[in-house]
Amino acid sequence: MSHSGKKSVRLVLVDDSEVVRIGLRSLLGAVAAIEIVGEAASVTGAVDTCQRVQPDVVLLDIRLPDGTGLDACRRILVRQPGIRVLILTSAIDDALVGEAIRAGAHGYLLKEINGGELVKAILAVAAGQSILNAEATARVMQLVKSGGGARDPLAGLSPQERRVLALIAKGCTNKEAAVAMGLTEKTVKNYLSTVFEKLHVTRRSQAAALYGQERHNPLQ
Repeated sequence: MSHSGKKSVRLVLVDDSEVVRIGLRSLLGAVAAIEIVGEAASVTGAVDTCQRVQPDVVLLDIRLPDGTGLDACRRILVRQPGIRVLILTSAIDDALVGEAIRAGAHGYLLKEINGGELVKAILAVAAGQSILNAEATARVMQLVKSGGGARDPLAGLSPQERRVLALIAKGCTNKEAAVAMGLTEKTVKNYLSTVFEKLHVTRRSQAAALYGQERHNPLQ
């Protein structure tokens, strides 16, 4: 389905609470830019539903009856690495936020978020951005500081590495970043490998999340 000539964001809702899913369906189903293509109430259901309907974004709770949303996140991304995962939960602690990023999630929001900001976050994640709410950002930054000194985690990056990371955080492919910087695609890939090593991450989404926490949080 498309709206005003633009492709709508295909969204799957995953929450063990039927009441929560009904509320999200009512809120998000009224947004022209979003199309709800599936729902699930468990890890297994989330993985199977995503495999079947091929969404753009999964809105995923952490507490599920047969595991956690982070288990679901990992399993979904192994099968379908192009899917964007946005955690929406009432749970907030250092371990969960850090694990969500390590699992490859592209965003972490609390259920107290208002409807307008949730819509903005879904569209931003679909467009390639990484989103954390303010409290989650503070907790991740504390984790970074306690694990490796109280300094900017990007401080070890060269200006060129920072520029590559900035473009990746905006959702650019290696080829697009290469064109923007006047470099070869292989050079950009080499820069990105160095960035991953310096930031101690393995995924583009994780590196983008760290960049977003330091430089721009759209929902603050």
